[in-house]
Amino acid sequence: MKLEKIGLQLYTIRDYMNSAEQIRTSFRKLKELGYDVVQTAGCAIPYAEFGQIAKEEGLEICGTHDDFDLMVKDTEKALENHRYLGTTNMGVGGFWPDSIKEIEDFINNANTVAGKIREQGFKFTYHNHDQEFIRYENGKRMMDMLIDGLDARNTTFVLDTYWVQYGGGDIYEWIRKLAGRIDILHLKDMAAGRQEPYITEVGNGNLNWERILETAKEVGVKYYIVEQDQWPGDPFDSVARSSEYLHKHFM
Repeated sequence: MKLEKIGLQLYTIRDYMNSAEQIRTSFRKLKELGYDVVQTAGCAIPYAEFGQIAKEEGLEICGTHDDFDLMVKDTEKALENHRYLGTTNMGVGGFWPDSIKEIEDFINNANTVAGKIREQGFKFTYHNHDQEFIRYENGKRMMDMLIDGLDARNTTFVLDTYWVQYGGGDIYEWIRKLAGRIDILHLKDMAAGRQEPYITEVGNGNLNWERILETAKEVGVKYYIVEQDQWPGDPFDSVARSSEYLHKHFM
């Protein structure tokens, strides 16, 4: 299994993304560390400026975790923002409901947005955590409801390996179940802790990356994006370790 390029979800380095100067410096570091793609987690500066800096530093923006309320209330503005970034994947970082009704409302709103943006060549993307694997009184998990409810023609999933595992799911089963519906895969490793598992650098935990990446390749995943929510020290050190592992074994 060989990857052509890898990317980073910018939430990983969120503390270094607060100004144009910081963003440019961070992007240059990512290029030096072997990353060619990024995924946003909001933009602290105007979208046009953010997109221009990424372009100038040689980074492709493959998708976003962005403002769902804006997508619903002012879809045209959300589209404009994403055009500045140069990506057609318009996404959210998650949804934390308290009831089945809230899930149903979210699905309806997401499908409305997805139907509108499809006309412009865009897709709506959804990133999971572990709460999607909680079973509700109807016997279904939120993940089941999202798969059944979101229009597969207009939406895709940003599947997160760590959170699938943490939620008690089988990573390989879920990748196969979502075949053709995953454009972006989050590479996030899990290590065993004394109290509970924790997020760590890719290759520093216990996930079977050879099998995960082979399965992802089989179902047509396009972007392989490292994400690390917490780090033991400097996040760029963790970003470097993940890149080194992936380049050594899969590039």
